[in-house]
Amino acid sequence: MEFFSHLPILTSFALTLILTLVLPNLMERLHLPRPVGYILAGVLLGPNVLSVLNPDGKVVSFFAELGKLLLMFFAGFEVNFTQFQRARNKAATFGFLTFACPFIFAIGIAAAVGYSANACAVVGAILASHTLLGLPIVKDKGLMGLEATVVTVGATLFTDMLSILVLAICVPIHVQGFEPVGVMKTIAWLVIYVPAVLFGLSWLVERLLNTFGTSRVSSALIMLVTMAVSAQVAEWIGMEGIIGAFLAGVSLKRAFGELDHDESLEVMSQALFIPVFFIAAGFLVDFKVFFNTLSHHSLLVLGVLVALFGGKWLAAEAAGRWLGYGHSERELMFALTIPQVAATLAVALVAYATVNASGQRLIDQAMLNATVVLVIASSLLGLILTERAARLVKQKQAEAPLRSAGFADAPPGAE
Repeated sequence: MEFFSHLPILTSFALTLILTLVLPNLMERLHLPRPVGYILAGVLLGPNVLSVLNPDGKVVSFFAELGKLLLMFFAGFEVNFTQFQRARNKAATFGFLTFACPFIFAIGIAAAVGYSANACAVVGAILASHTLLGLPIVKDKGLMGLEATVVTVGATLFTDMLSILVLAICVPIHVQGFEPVGVMKTIAWLVIYVPAVLFGLSWLVERLLNTFGTSRVSSALIMLVTMAVSAQVAEWIGMEGIIGAFLAGVSLKRAFGELDHDESLEVMSQALFIPVFFIAAGFLVDFKVFFNTLSHHSLLVLGVLVALFGGKWLAAEAAGRWLGYGHSERELMFALTIPQVAATLAVALVAYATVNASGQRLIDQAMLNATVVLVIASSLLGLILTERAARLVKQKQAEAPLRSAGFADAPPGAE
């Protein structure tokens, strides 16, 4: 493949754009999420196949880093605080359970196959978060106002935040070793940093909007600057930049409120920067190692899948019954929390890239490959189950007026 490694830079760029256009759309036709197409593009363009892109190139590295931050920023920006306030206590209950159940199951699986305690916690964080991949289906069905949906959307804030906070504690432990003083220092910084960004940054952004206006250029620059500063401060105090980016997104959503923000930054991010992040993830996938993981570490892959599906189902059933939701609503909560894409890949890639003084990674190649399998399987099954659950909820809503009117047992064709 030496020919492809010496292509002119514009030709390489054009080929990359073509694949990021074609492959994600092909994945959608197969009912898989678009990021799977980007990862496949990275596999093809990376050093293990065509070698079109240089994984160590400064441009690719910068675009991938920016894409990772923007991915988490817009994940935070999607949090609707108005909806969240309506059912925050219920969302907190479900958020805690849908984090804790797969987290505990994953720790058990990781410990059983020999991972360290620190790595086990990170594996738990990888599985505990979720991506609301099925939300467009719920929107199409007109179920965004359903309380079970609102609670699930609110719970996403808890799962993503708890996952990246676990990562923030585990990374310095892996790099520097376990030091009680260091761990307490990290926790102390988190206690100060998180509310400072969530509330202080909202106040600052409101002042910036009043000063510089809400034009397309001003709002886009304010979003970029605040995201970059939050991420950099997070790194200065020993945490990962994705934590700052996610919290900045949540904070800016509060600051913008009902104001119409410019979507050009999000469009550019979705078209270029975020795809490059997933493409860079594809560089790490070696088909030989990938299929070797499936064959020689099949119990690990199976255990990860069981921990995810079992944990998310148990959380939805327990929280749904506690909150008084029916069977179809509980199924919808379960289905929406299955897909693992955004935060899952971000946490996994950061953990894989974290190397201690002895050259040992926080998670190994086998777990990274298992995570890729997890992304594909959870996304496909999550979308299928969301469609089914949403249809059941709509059917239940349609039958409710008939039952209240006494027509539930009326024979077909009765007037």
